[in-house]
Amino acid sequence: MNILVTGAAGFIGSQYVRTLLDSRTPEPAHVTVLDSLTYAGILDNLELGHPRLQFVHGDIRDTGVVDKLMAGTDQVVHFAAESHVDRSIHAASDFVLTNVVGTQVLLDAALRHGVGPFVHVSTDEVYGSVDSGSATEEHPLRPSSPYSASKASGDLLALAYHRTHGLDVRVTRCSNNYGPRQFPEKLVPLFVTHLLDGRRVPLYGDGRNVRDWLHVDDHCRGVELVRTRGRAGEVYNIGGGTELSNRDLTGLLLDACGAGWDRVVHVEDRKGHDLRYSVDWSKARDELGYRPRHDFTAGLAGTVAWYRDNRAWWEPLQRRAATEV
Repeated sequence: MNILVTGAAGFIGSQYVRTLLDSRTPEPAHVTVLDSLTYAGILDNLELGHPRLQFVHGDIRDTGVVDKLMAGTDQVVHFAAESHVDRSIHAASDFVLTNVVGTQVLLDAALRHGVGPFVHVSTDEVYGSVDSGSATEEHPLRPSSPYSASKASGDLLALAYHRTHGLDVRVTRCSNNYGPRQFPEKLVPLFVTHLLDGRRVPLYGDGRNVRDWLHVDDHCRGVELVRTRGRAGEVYNIGGGTELSNRDLTGLLLDACGAGWDRVVHVEDRKGHDLRYSVDWSKARDELGYRPRHDFTAGLAGTVAWYRDNRAWWEPLQRRAATEV
């Protein structure tokens, strides 16, 4: 079995590759990683010497590279994406080119070579703000940011290839991920690294915005269940089961880092900032047996400890992020 994993030098994709390469995996696969190594792609996230891992430095928009790799591929798990909302607000073109055009290039190549399943990894942000209850997979798509709009476009394109061509496409939509090795521009690692450095942290608006938190390991197990047990043409929500306001999460991070509220700076709210995300993941539970295993309190403590113990990993990335804004 040859599996092509795109964007796997990043936070979630690299964790998924570690899952595939785990010696306890029932059906060991050869994994090819295709990654363009943008600012958030980190080679050290991958075990490059592993005998079942091949790394290819390339862009998912490059039809020649993609076609060559797809010719020797059985299945695809597509993580590659521009994913930072703030960056999409200031410069949307990279998001459209990668998240829509790049996805189309992969889908065309998969179709030509008869590859499947093709798991397209997406986000709960495509549903937009959910005032009450939780969004099922049939919830209307109402993206608010250029990032989420580009992901929604990729979702619809992928599903269209199933309906038009019969390609075995499976879409996942996850809630907010946290865990080790997350690039320090996202909320949890940004706050943790700043607090560990004695710096102040920015809290958008009044901090009432609510997110559901999902440990990266649980997310990757959910993706693997979709790849191995999911149905063609279906969408599966993958949630964590812990909804917190940004203000409440900030309080937990302050406590974990031994800091007080004097270290928090309230900043102007993000444009188009959705108030609440919440996904109903009962379909993945009932069909695939998915359940999050990580207790949030323990998972967050472990994440903070990882950043405390791995300054050599994240300190250079802070400087890289500052130059890429």
